[in-house]
Amino acid sequence: MIHPIQEKLLELSKTENLAKISLRDMAKSINMPEASPQKIKHHLAQLEKKGFLTINRAEGTMRRSAAKPGWVKDFPGKTSTIFSIPIVGTANCGIATIFAETNFQGFLKISNKLVGINFPDDLYAIKTEGASMNKAEVKGKKIEDGDYVIVNGKEKSFSNNDIVLAIIDSKATIKRFIDDRIHGQIVLKADSSFDYDPIYLHPDDDFNISGKIVAVVKNPS
Repeated sequence: MIHPIQEKLLELSKTENLAKISLRDMAKSINMPEASPQKIKHHLAQLEKKGFLTINRAEGTMRRSAAKPGWVKDFPGKTSTIFSIPIVGTANCGIATIFAETNFQGFLKISNKLVGINFPDDLYAIKTEGASMNKAEVKGKKIEDGDYVIVNGKEKSFSNNDIVLAIIDSKATIKRFIDDRIHGQIVLKADSSFDYDPIYLHPDDDFNISGKIVAVVKNPS
């Protein structure tokens, strides 16, 4: 089932190039002037993720899919699916850097076979910087500088040694999660060929484990 706002945006896309309309004007055009730009952006992202639209604001272009609702199919005769995952920023694998889920940077188009994930819901991508996790592996792929990690934002149950995206004082870092609450602490540990100090947190500190790293997409550049 498609969200009512997404239905209205799809209908608007039949007559307007959404790449050239501001988010506020879109809200007014679908008779929802009270809707925040962030809400409209979220539903546009969902439409792109599902393969209904492809919007390039830099070039001012928009493409509508002629396919039925669903993900973009590719490789005829094979059971692969291409889906789009929003890239929402950069996380440092060393000292934490500023991160926000509102920092939308585009989409990462990937095959479900590449990452071993069939359902893109609640997934987003982060581009990594730094070397503090260069020995860590997710499904046999190391996390190196410039790679993309796929985060499951719905996953909130973490086990020792899970690799997670942590938000500390509105800053983000990718680290290995160690639950040491028996000693009154949470430890975020590097996994690197270099010497990085762990981050020690009290369970009541201002931090949030935003999601679990479930896949790595290597960046050949």
